[in-house]
Amino acid sequence: MSMVASSDWWYFFCSKSISNWKKLVTLVLSGNQLDDSIFQSLKLSNFKDLETLDLRTNNLNGSIKIQGLVPFNNLEVLDLSNNRFTGSIPPYIWNLTSLQALSLADNQLTGPLPVEGFCKLKNLQELDLSGNSLDGMFPPCLSNMRSLKLLDLSLNQFTGKIPSSLISNLTSLEYLDLGSNRLEGRLSFSAFSNHSNLEVIVLSSDSDIFEVETESTSWYDLIAVDLPHNDLKGEFPSVILENNRRLEFLNLRNNSLRGEFPLPPYPNIYTLWVDASHNHLGGRLKENMKEMFPYLRYLNLSGNGFEGHIPSSIGNQSSTLEALDLSNNNFSGEVPVLLIERCPRLFILNLSNNRLHGQIFSTRFNMPELSFLGLNNNHFTGTLSNGLSECNQLRFLDVSNNYMSGKIPTWMPNMTYLDTLILSNNSFHGQVPHEFTRLKLLDLSDNLFAGSLPSLKTSKFLMHVHLKGNRFTGSIPEDFLNSSELLTLDLGDNSLSGNIPKSFSALSSLRIFSLRENNFKGQIPNFLCQLNKISIMDLSSNNFSGPIPQCFRNLSFGNRGFNEDVFRQNSLMGVERFVTYIYRKSRIERDFYKIHERGGEKNDHQQEKQDQIEFITKNRHNTYKGDILNFMSGLDLSCNNLTGDIPYELGQLSSIHALNLSYNHLTGFIPKSFSSLSSLESLDLSHNNLSGEIPSELAGLNFLAVFSVAHNNLSGKITDKNQFGTFDESSYDGNPFLCGSMIKNKCDTGEESPSSPTVSPDEGEGKWYHIDPVVFSASFVASYTIILLGFATLLYINPYWRWRWFNLIEECLYSCYYFVSDVLLKLSAYFHK
Repeated sequence: MSMVASSDWWYFFCSKSISNWKKLVTLVLSGNQLDDSIFQSLKLSNFKDLETLDLRTNNLNGSIKIQGLVPFNNLEVLDLSNNRFTGSIPPYIWNLTSLQALSLADNQLTGPLPVEGFCKLKNLQELDLSGNSLDGMFPPCLSNMRSLKLLDLSLNQFTGKIPSSLISNLTSLEYLDLGSNRLEGRLSFSAFSNHSNLEVIVLSSDSDIFEVETESTSWYDLIAVDLPHNDLKGEFPSVILENNRRLEFLNLRNNSLRGEFPLPPYPNIYTLWVDASHNHLGGRLKENMKEMFPYLRYLNLSGNGFEGHIPSSIGNQSSTLEALDLSNNNFSGEVPVLLIERCPRLFILNLSNNRLHGQIFSTRFNMPELSFLGLNNNHFTGTLSNGLSECNQLRFLDVSNNYMSGKIPTWMPNMTYLDTLILSNNSFHGQVPHEFTRLKLLDLSDNLFAGSLPSLKTSKFLMHVHLKGNRFTGSIPEDFLNSSELLTLDLGDNSLSGNIPKSFSALSSLRIFSLRENNFKGQIPNFLCQLNKISIMDLSSNNFSGPIPQCFRNLSFGNRGFNEDVFRQNSLMGVERFVTYIYRKSRIERDFYKIHERGGEKNDHQQEKQDQIEFITKNRHNTYKGDILNFMSGLDLSCNNLTGDIPYELGQLSSIHALNLSYNHLTGFIPKSFSSLSSLESLDLSHNNLSGEIPSELAGLNFLAVFSVAHNNLSGKITDKNQFGTFDESSYDGNPFLCGSMIKNKCDTGEESPSSPTVSPDEGEGKWYHIDPVVFSASFVASYTIILLGFATLLYINPYWRWRWFNLIEECLYSCYYFVSDVLLKLSAYFHK
């Protein structure tokens, strides 16, 4: 009797009645929401004849509670995979000596494998422990399990060398996966010379100290070879294609293979998947590729050095080809017409980063299933013609860095699934349509778009907007955006003006905000402080005036408490569409595509486009892309008309990496609170009106690589401790009252160097130059009265000084009289003549 339960009525019916089924042989409870209570409600010890127990893909957690299985003398298949079991593998399992198939894959098991436990499972034919965190070395006892046909220990943390006996003794192996561990040493294909039954081998490596040597292979009848990330060297192992007539899957991605890409000497009707990307292959692709791989569905040769034209025969894969990636090579010429016209099933086409030219979008463009189209970094010309409008499934379109022109077609916003549109660095012009509704990434930067900004209020899913480097004018409309998910907004290098709209305060998820090189004016609004998750803000090269908002201290600027990995690259589409091979001989259900997917691979075309931003740090333009944006932070307010003191509250931005306040009209001291900017790498305060000393406390900024206070009114001695000993004279130019060992003006070692008042603005609300007017007036009157009385007393006591004082007054009066009279007489005579 067999029992299969696949819904929630298990607790209502099965748990009460199943215990009475004494003759139960097969129990499959996979794919439910069962938890640990299953072990209590189900009395497993009653099923003495049970042969198969399948509890995979449930919510079982904690340690594996299988003590009740110990009396089972007939249990042959035990599948506990894809749950949340933790801890080590319990020793009770090794007492199930009748087991033929055991899967504990995709759990959270830890610790090493028991040294002797496996020896008891002499009948075991399938062992799958993949997708855990098991560690240590492979136990020697594993080599004695000569009945093993399937062995999958991938995606763990095993270390050490693969024992030679493990390979040589297990001659019954049909399926071997040791990939994605921390193995070391060298493994030669010659070790498999006696494995006549071997069909699948996976040895993907995450370590630079593990290598696979393929030159001496003599394998036959392999169905799948997965050897990425193994530093394979030498010529492409053509013997794999020559000897294995049933080969369906070949993955040699990310190795060091060189030479040309060979074809088998005969047509291989079984081959579906070929990936030789990211090697050092070169030369021209052979024209008869279609004849040798007539049913190929997936071809990835990206990241090599292939040159010449793309073979037109690739376009003849009309009934099968679904994914083609030839990016990052040196292909030239035009895209074959057959590829454009005769690949109606093509799902992915990536031709980016080559030297292709011509007009690819024509009326003959026939790819109705196309979802991913990457044509960036080529020399394509022409417009986005109507041929593309038939691609109703298109999600990703990147034609950046070409020579394309024209307007964005009016039908493009109607593309139902389009979520990534990248047209940057071309010559597109005209108005931007307003009706995009599904977009997540819009990049129109560095084109010729003009007029007012487009309204994107209907694009509620937008995460990244790049409109920099165009000719947009006018102010930003209040209803410009309506996306609470927006992470990046770059409007730099346009001719926008006016004030920042208050509606921007609602962009609560914003991380990157750039308005650089526009004509915005007025004070920097305090409502920007509501963007408390911001990490990069660039308002440079505008006409902002007034003080720097003190509330900027509320912004995160790299604080990891706010900036989770929002710029992490996510998979765009799964690989399972392209591989259909299932290891049918296994008694444990498993699809072969999982091998490739779990082997650490993420193909270039399977990724969402990495967001990137330009930001000036360390006196140079830098482009930050992808994951690094999760860690970069900076504030650039340079080249404006800002006035007032630098708020000492900016010293609370402890996670900021770059701060640029140069080319403004800031006054006062450099805040000592800047010594708390422990992550700061670049600080530019040049070309302002700052005064006082450079705080010696700044010497504690251990990561500071660029520092400039040039052209201010600073004075005093420059510290030469720590990082400040590496800055040259240019950092201090235009401050004549500074002295120090790194500039021409040396400090006088015999005297105390002049210093500014010691009270700084960050030590209190008052400032050293603020004087109470009442106290000042009273002290002035008292001082003047005392001086006057003292002088009168002196004249009264000494008659000689009194006489001299009166004579002096008399002489001054006569001198003034005769001077005025003489001038008047001369003027009268002049006018009389």
